[in-house]
Amino acid sequence: MGRHAHAVARRTRPAGFGTAGPGTGTVTRYVLRRLFQALLVLWAAYTATFALLYLLPSDPVSLMLRGGGEESFATPEQEAELRERWGFDQPPAIQYLTMLGLALTGDLGTSLTTGQPVVAALAEALPPTAQLAGAALVTAVLLGGGVAVAATYTRSPLLARFLTALPPVGVAMPTFWVGLVLVQVVSFQWGLLTALGGETSAAGLVLPALTLSLPVAALIAQVLSDGLRAELARPHTTTARAKGASRARVHLAHALSGGVLPTLTLVGVVTGELLAGAVVVETVFSRPGIGRITATAVEAQDLPLVQGVVLLAAVVFVLANLLVDLLLPLLDPRVRIGARRPGGAAA
Repeated sequence: MGRHAHAVARRTRPAGFGTAGPGTGTVTRYVLRRLFQALLVLWAAYTATFALLYLLPSDPVSLMLRGGGEESFATPEQEAELRERWGFDQPPAIQYLTMLGLALTGDLGTSLTTGQPVVAALAEALPPTAQLAGAALVTAVLLGGGVAVAATYTRSPLLARFLTALPPVGVAMPTFWVGLVLVQVVSFQWGLLTALGGETSAAGLVLPALTLSLPVAALIAQVLSDGLRAELARPHTTTARAKGASRARVHLAHALSGGVLPTLTLVGVVTGELLAGAVVVETVFSRPGIGRITATAVEAQDLPLVQGVVLLAAVVFVLANLLVDLLLPLLDPRVRIGARRPGGAAA
């Protein structure tokens, strides 16, 4: 290759990647920037939650004493004592700074209804929810991935149209309705699986995990189908067919390896979907977990516990997106660390 060809190759090589990949300094700046963005999101979530919950016309003590009723039976002196004990007699700015400082040390306050530290309540409720979310995520990947691969692999136009129509239906079905139908049919009519009563065994996990996974599986199927169709139309898959590769190899080895990358970016959205759905699913199936204590805290107007749940959801969301941000450049060289996006903004 001549000198001119070498110059052309250097100009057409993706920015941010040399022959040895991005430098250590570039990677370090990329990681630090993503960590800073993650911390900024957590701070924004905490601040927004405080503003929504603690700057209401009625303070948390009044809400707690009324207990959902119109009047409080406590005397003004008792209310004032409780406000002073919980720190609600201070100006909002002082309350915010005090609570933010405690949160930075890992202290999210105390539940107004149970007197239990919020961190302890979340730590106790997290394992069942993590078990449910993990099972639902695996189920969603298997269902959504299977539908996407089958819809883009089949040679039957009728079957392809049927499979392509499933994801919108899955997204449209309300989670609580799916759960109630599964309880009525599978548990009550067929008597196959125990679904209620807080059953935490493997058999009792099947229906809740299936209920929680269906909308997530629909999202995965929709995005993965689009990714596979795009990859199947690219020149490298055409070249693979021309070289004699089988349909299965082209589909699963060449198209799937690139088509799955957009689906990976759904992890953050999927995580939020799982946490939001857990509130409904754990209530429908009477399971312990974050969803149950969220419903209880909202019903009892336990604002510190509600704020702790929101912050936990933000932490999980941020960690999932941070993991995706760090993995994508390793899995796909087209995602360039430290490269400039159109308009001059750094990636």
